[in-house]
Amino acid sequence: MKILFTGGGTGGHIYPIVDVMRQMKKKYGEGVEMSYLGPKDNFCKVVLSKEGVKVRRILSGKIRRHLDLLSLIQNGIDTCIKLPLGMIQAFFLLFVINPDIIYSKGGYGSFPVVVSAKILGIPVFLQESDIVPGLASRQASNYAAGIFVSFPKTEFFPARKMILTGNPVRQEIMTGSKTEAMAAFNLKGGRPIILIIGGSQGAQRINEKILDAMPSLLNDYEIIHITGPKNFDQIVKESKITVKPDQLAYYHPVGFADERTIANTYAAADLIISRAGAGSIFEIAAVKKPSVLIPLPEAAQNHQMKNAYAYAQNGAALVLEENNFTNHLFLEKIHDLFSAPETLAAMSEAAAQFSRPTAGAVIADHIVNYVNK
Repeated sequence: MKILFTGGGTGGHIYPIVDVMRQMKKKYGEGVEMSYLGPKDNFCKVVLSKEGVKVRRILSGKIRRHLDLLSLIQNGIDTCIKLPLGMIQAFFLLFVINPDIIYSKGGYGSFPVVVSAKILGIPVFLQESDIVPGLASRQASNYAAGIFVSFPKTEFFPARKMILTGNPVRQEIMTGSKTEAMAAFNLKGGRPIILIIGGSQGAQRINEKILDAMPSLLNDYEIIHITGPKNFDQIVKESKITVKPDQLAYYHPVGFADERTIANTYAAADLIISRAGAGSIFEIAAVKKPSVLIPLPEAAQNHQMKNAYAYAQNGAALVLEENNFTNHLFLEKIHDLFSAPETLAAMSEAAAQFSRPTAGAVIADHIVNYVNK
């Protein structure tokens, strides 16, 4: 059986693919041949190469929503040149690879593959992480045999095509060790540990707000701060200015956390502060941690805001909108949570109830059963 994976290229697209691939290998072994086809993305190539999966690249274009002149020119190039060429590449490669089925994680990079698959009569299953699908996923849904959705009330898609599975989460992130985290970060202990994840989008603004609050936070808490690689050096420099020397021992910035590191930081954390991408939400739920979510305001279709409030409905998280993020309000929410252990415990339980840690296995079974029926 040949399964071709495709997606947009960001971590939010690639990590769910990784989990489904691992579940395929675990459950079906040598009986499944897997490959990946998508836009040029070094991160994607590195991650999937470690999984032993062959990565092929095509051109692709995306629609930028900014209305400045440069964006209009780029949109024209992508729409009139890159996208048609990508369609030709995808059609040729699909003809050569001849997969039995395609798993699309969505995103602009997957669109030429999905359309070419429709022309060639290759069945496609779409996986949508967010409660509000992006433009590429909306278009691709017309060609999909089925759509795996993460949230019960996912918008836009026809109900007859939706299959509620949750968002695939790498099983390895649920096997973290607080002891390993203590050693790796030289954690002092004796205080609640807060994990702050800046995120790949809007990380700088979150980091700046966190730095403003850091002197007060470090009076009572120990902080692990995943800043993102682009912001790491700047954050380290600024922290040495804003944080008192005797507090620095309780502040642990890191630019990028690999799979084992993020698993260990999850295990060590008493509270997680994060953006509200679906990947982050479902990982936080899988490790059963209370959280404060700060949605990215610029997210397409406002999907992070809707993700956050959908997740917070059962009490698993608090939502702090970026426009309302002030030092006073932020610190008040943090102190209130830690002064009420029963609230944190209830949030952890609600996170566990929301979690669907077997999503990748369910999707793998569904795909294989569809091919074999």
